[in-house]
Amino acid sequence: MGTIWIIVQQISLMFVLCGIGYLLTKAGKITQSNSKVLGNILVYVVLPCVIAKSFLIPQSKSATEGLVLSGCISALLLCLAIVVGRVLYPKDGIAAFAAAFSNAGFFGIPLITAVLGAEAVFYSAPFIALLNLLQWTYGTGLLTGEKAKWQPRRIFTAPYMIAIMVGTLFYITGLQLPSLPMQVLNALCSLNTPLAMFTLGVYLAVVDWRKMLTSYGLVKLSVVRLLIVPLLSLAVLTLIPTAWNTMKYSVLLAAACPVGANVAIYAQLYDKDYSYAVQTVVISTIASIITVPAVVWAAQMIWH
Repeated sequence: MGTIWIIVQQISLMFVLCGIGYLLTKAGKITQSNSKVLGNILVYVVLPCVIAKSFLIPQSKSATEGLVLSGCISALLLCLAIVVGRVLYPKDGIAAFAAAFSNAGFFGIPLITAVLGAEAVFYSAPFIALLNLLQWTYGTGLLTGEKAKWQPRRIFTAPYMIAIMVGTLFYITGLQLPSLPMQVLNALCSLNTPLAMFTLGVYLAVVDWRKMLTSYGLVKLSVVRLLIVPLLSLAVLTLIPTAWNTMKYSVLLAAACPVGANVAIYAQLYDKDYSYAVQTVVISTIASIITVPAVVWAAQMIWH
């Protein structure tokens, strides 16, 4: 029960920060252009720092095996989520995108850190990397109606990929950063939750709440993203021995997160229904305060 309470507390904290972002937006202190700046700081600085820092752990056979296993399982779970989204929403690119891709970076990492410790982010790194890779290729194809384009240069110069390569170097060499660089890294990592939640608060301020909360389609999509996909992920992870429970919980939390904010970012970029995309993010995020603890509770009942 302690783990569930930690999750509820962490999500509650995140909603308070969302509320601050909401109030700042309503007061005109944060605008759409401001939120893009926050998003750039998150994507190009903060999240890469969080990922790279997670690799600053002692090298061991167990950790290496867990990372490889996490990568294989993450690929399977993301493919499963993509299939679910495509089958249920064959003609709705935004919904298929939203169903398949969670907010594992900005929403998931604070949860994983709070519940399992900062070291456990190490096991979620493959999930986050693959998720971003698939969003930039398959996901954009869903929105544009064009065939996914695999651009190696774009992929390997992406911030999250550079962070993983740097982090892998940290892990392999056993490098320990001096005091000042480590303090800077810690300070940047601490920005992840507040900046991400302030950005979400901007979304909260611009949606039509009455339309959103009375939309059967949005409720159904939230059920798919927050219950169907996570419970299928739970079923797959149950096949992994309990010796890997830390890795399993890390990946499960990443898979159980609400709709990722990138669906709104990409919808805006490709001139799709931005308002609809934002609503998928907001309503699933609100519902996650109930569903994420419920999914973790189900995992505890099965795995222990």
